[in-house]
Amino acid sequence: MDLARITSKGQMTIPKRIREAARLKSGDLVSLDVQNDRILMRKVKQMDEAYLRSVQSTLGEWGSPEDEEAWRDL
Repeated sequence: MDLARITSKGQMTIPKRIREAARLKSGDLVSLDVQNDRILMRKVKQMDEAYLRSVQSTLGEWGSPEDEEAWRDL
């Protein structure tokens, strides 16, 4: 078991052994979740930027004022 101390700013350093095991490096994103008394941390996999841009171009049809009106109260 590795320990890490929380700073007054709510920050902590992930121990090297844990970073290496999870293949975390500087700049990586992680997601955090709480389940009962445990904090779960997962590495967020970066998606291909070209793929995200191609998907984004297909979402424009859902942003009309009519769509906003129809879905506002959901």
